[in-house]
Amino acid sequence: MAELHIIGQIVGASGFPQSSLFCKWGIHTGGAWRLLSGLKEGQTQVDLPQTGDTAYWSHPIDLHYTTKGLQGWPKLHLQVWHQDSFGRCQLYGYGYCHVPSSPGHHHVRCVTWRPLGSWQEQIAQTFVGGGPQLRSPDLVYSGADRYRLHTVAMGTVELELGIIMRHFDRYGVES
Repeated sequence: MAELHIIGQIVGASGFPQSSLFCKWGIHTGGAWRLLSGLKEGQTQVDLPQTGDTAYWSHPIDLHYTTKGLQGWPKLHLQVWHQDSFGRCQLYGYGYCHVPSSPGHHHVRCVTWRPLGSWQEQIAQTFVGGGPQLRSPDLVYSGADRYRLHTVAMGTVELELGIIMRHFDRYGVES
């Protein structure tokens, strides 16, 4: 079977309206993929930068997959959250990106967005906090339904990923 190693880190995030951010992440794969080692989801710590607007997490990712086919190539999905001074958490953005399909070291920028909501929800969000969230986070990486959402662009999450591929040449993939 072909093997894929994903080794790297979620470096941090920038471009969000406020600091004090943390990130929930996960990997989504097709049915032909099997996780041999590593955690397929996790959460970073909260970072409150003293200067600038970039939150640094340096959260490690270390996964080892096997597969018999290329369908369902791994996708990384992210949720960026803001924690206020009272400890309340508010969703700041969803995002996803495909894991690079070539071996080597990659710098990946994942743009994020959040649902906009009605004008009543926007006013409530300004004064009370919170805001609309997706009922099913699967909409983040499924195609058709996502395009019907009204969204607003948020910040960017930076990742550094090292990709190691083994035995993919047996399945017609040159590396």
